[in-house]
Amino acid sequence: MNTSQYKINLELFPTTFDAIHAYLAATVFGLALTVIILLFAMLIGLMRRSKPGPQVDTANKEQLISAQIPKLQPEVKVVEKIVEVEKIVEVERIVELPAPKPIVLKESTPDAALQLLSLLQKEARFIDFIKEDVNAYSDADIGAAARVVHTGCKKVIKEHFSLATVRNEEEGSRITLTEGFNAAEVRLTGNIVGKAPFTGTLVHKGWQVTEIKLPKLTEGHNTKIIVAAEVEL
Repeated sequence: MNTSQYKINLELFPTTFDAIHAYLAATVFGLALTVIILLFAMLIGLMRRSKPGPQVDTANKEQLISAQIPKLQPEVKVVEKIVEVEKIVEVERIVELPAPKPIVLKESTPDAALQLLSLLQKEARFIDFIKEDVNAYSDADIGAAARVVHTGCKKVIKEHFSLATVRNEEEGSRITLTEGFNAAEVRLTGNIVGKAPFTGTLVHKGWQVTEIKLPKLTEGHNTKIIVAAEVEL
């Protein structure tokens, strides 16, 4: 190998320092300074990144999460309050329901009944017949007395009361009672199952008073005296 080609010729280096060399030296120094500044800036940036960030405890995290959804809780509370208000209103409605009206029983005056007894006694000797012990008499004697009572009672009823049948159908015929029939006018007997309409046999037509013509009473009249006692002189 020829080693002469790797020898350095010291004569080739400049021996004088002119303006060109000064410019080149300044350029090299400026570039080196720039590189140093960039490296220093990069080093500072890496140090800042490597520092741990501020720690946030669990309580703060929960507060942050709850702060991010503040609208959900009020809506739930509003719904609960509405349900509570509806329950309160429902309870108030139940409480405010009117109580059923009490059944008022009318007291009948005894004057009309006492008048009727007086008329039956006068025309048919009704009370005398009822108070008599009929076991001491024969059937023929009772029959004869009953005929007198029947005639007198019929006269009183005919003169002072107007009667009519409740139903106009013939007794023994089949009739149908529709829903809402008047239970005061028709009394059901037998096997009563379910609800109307009912179909059955008319056993009795029923009676109803259409007019009452009892005599008027004078003031001070004692209606409790059905018939006055008789004294023969």
